[in-house]
Parts: sequence; C-alpha cells; structure tokens
Amino acid sequence: VQLQAYGGGLVQAGESLRLSCAASGRTFSNYAMGWFRQAPGKEREFAAGITWIGVASYKDSLKGRFTISRDNAKNTVYLQINSLKPEDTAVYYCAAGQRFRSGSLDPKGSMDYWGKGTLVTVSS
Repeated sequence: VQLQAYGGGLVQAGESLRLSCAASGRTFSNYAMGWFRQAPGKEREFAAGITWIGVASYKDSLKGRFTISRDNAKNTVYLQINSLKPEDTAVYYCAAGQRFRSGSLDPKGSMDYWGKGTLVTVSS
C-alpha cells in the first residue's frame, strides 16, 4: 500500500484543518487506517485510527477535537482537527494495517505501511 498524506500547513490557534491520505496499491477497504503524529523532539504517537468497517478510536486527550473518517470509494482517509492548539504542531503520518483494532494497545506496531508525513504548524 502506498500512502500519501497532504493538507498540512501553517494555521492559527483555534482554526480547523482537514488532513487527507490517499492510498493506492492494494484493496484499501481491507485495511484499518491510522493517523500518527510526531512533534519536534518527541516520539511518534497515535492520534486516531479507524477499522476497515469504520470503528474509530482516538488518543484520549484528543477526543472531541479530532475526527477520523474514511471514504472507501475514494481510497482516502481523513483527519479533521478542530480548535487547533500550538501543541498540535507536528508532522502527521497516515498508516495502514490489518492488525489494528479499536482499543489496540500498540497502534503503531499494528500498522504495516506508512506514508510520508505532512507538517502542521499551529501559531499562537
């Protein structure tokens, strides 16, 4: 699976942004998808995931502001981020995997394919 994330940019705190990730190469609908982010100097962390049947899960601290969705007809997964904060500044990566489940203890380890990230910078 090839993944391409896009939609990042420079935004003001309080604004919203929608990231997209286009997939190609294999049957998209067979894969769970995830969004991860890596802030400067920090490890990559799970932000949101969605199973192949559309069950979404989130990092607890991001619930309410982050919404993940998928359009299997377009082979695309989205991440809507509202009320952006400076601490949301990070490179956002999308990933695909068949082992991911909602509530997975190791979301990162359950992903098989990773795309190049898209940078989101939130100014205060």
